[in-house]
Amino acid sequence: MNELEIPTMAELTANGETADILFWVGCAGSFDERAQRITRDICKILHHVGIKYAILGTEENCTGDPAKRAGNEFLFQMQALTNIQILNGYEVKKIVTACPHCFNTLKNEYPDLGGHYEVIHHTQLIQQLIDEGKLKAEGGESFRGRRITYHDPCYLGRGNNVYEAPRKALEHLDAQLVEMKRCRSNGLCCGAGGAQLFKEPERGTKDINIERTEEALETQPEIIAAACPFCMIMLRDGIKSKEKEQDTQVLDVAEITARANGL
Repeated sequence: MNELEIPTMAELTANGETADILFWVGCAGSFDERAQRITRDICKILHHVGIKYAILGTEENCTGDPAKRAGNEFLFQMQALTNIQILNGYEVKKIVTACPHCFNTLKNEYPDLGGHYEVIHHTQLIQQLIDEGKLKAEGGESFRGRRITYHDPCYLGRGNNVYEAPRKALEHLDAQLVEMKRCRSNGLCCGAGGAQLFKEPERGTKDINIERTEEALETQPEIIAAACPFCMIMLRDGIKSKEKEQDTQVLDVAEITARANGL
């Protein structure tokens, strides 16, 4: 990511500058090798459209979402208050993030602790940039006519009622968007939410991510579109278990958008 010359809030502040938007990378986007590719593509999109942005870099900590979902409210508040102090110190007003878990926590739970920000998901930003004519899906890979099915992340869809933005971003590609039987408010979890990603599955007849992957494959997609790094992990594992890697890709909406725009 060095070639992108991504500035940190500390660097901008030292130069007497400010960012229009803070990109909250998140734990997965920082440390998971697969999710790092999503992070890079979001940065490419931000560079391409000329948005002045910055990241916190080493000052960014976990939002505390896994701790809260696992029942450790004390740890959550410690992590949240540390982040809020840093964000308020930089007078951050607007945040974009690729992780619905970070999105939900920053948007809905930080205000109770003194953190008041405009928080948007990267699919919402992409849709906005498409509407403004800044992303045009030309000069890159063509997705015209390709079968794409979109998986609704729980914390984005049911948790925050964001259903249209990612779909509109995909429809802009002139792709063939096919819906799973369980979608939108009736969508099935990938199996990683509520801190479940960090524990072994409980006994049962089938893992949730396998069930969801099977539903996705029923639509005979060329691409399963995701909008959450946790969902990405679970769906890719499901595809591997079905030995369908040669037939079906799992890509984030940001990756698809970047490819379509030749970034």
